[in-house]
Amino acid sequence: MNTSPDEGTRLASEVINIAKHELPSDVDLILAPPFTHLASVHRLLEGDTPVALAAQNCNDHDKGAYTGEVSPVMLASMGVSHVIIGHSERRGYYHETDSLLAKKLDAALAAGLTPIFCCGESLEVREAGNHFSFVKDQLTAGLSHLAESDFQKLIIAYEPIWAIGTGKTASSNQAQEMHAELRTHLETMFGEVAGNIPILYGGSCKPGNAEELFAGHDVDGGLIGGASLVARDFIDIAKSF
Repeated sequence: MNTSPDEGTRLASEVINIAKHELPSDVDLILAPPFTHLASVHRLLEGDTPVALAAQNCNDHDKGAYTGEVSPVMLASMGVSHVIIGHSERRGYYHETDSLLAKKLDAALAAGLTPIFCCGESLEVREAGNHFSFVKDQLTAGLSHLAESDFQKLIIAYEPIWAIGTGKTASSNQAQEMHAELRTHLETMFGEVAGNIPILYGGSCKPGNAEELFAGHDVDGGLIGGASLVARDFIDIAKSF
């Protein structure tokens, strides 16, 4: 929840212009601005651009008496191609449950959107040594009902909540260790197709640590927060992969 529409559009324009000249062809870049910015950013993306557009959230219904909500059908009609579901702040601040997120996932897929499904553990869970089982349970609760064909449309994002704004930093080994656990768990659920599912890392990734974090075999990119508010930093992170 940052930038005014004008500020956000300028930031997106800067990112897009740098990406056209510097982004490697094998790197996918997705912008996820606030709802108020989606229309203006979509206009910037019309034409030949290597950047896709995501929403930060959606409702689990297509339409109806849900004042203040935005449906995945509405997002798709605006040219949005991706949507973040189950971000740690949505789970934590707004108490979004596993069952609700499973419904959001279904609604997003039905609307033709690519869900970026988030999972991750708190410091308390990590220090108790329950981090692997906790995050795998999130995946089971959110994804186990999916057909393989729908599962293959997903992007997974791992957010170590304990390493976001806490002063603690996850090491590249910790990132790879968790991503490998998640990959293996997804393989038990859906078979070898899980090897093709991107798993993004979302824990305080910056230009200075991106290359090291992305070095893990099972780390396929990043879900970038604060560093995306500076166009140069955001592109440098993308170029680190």
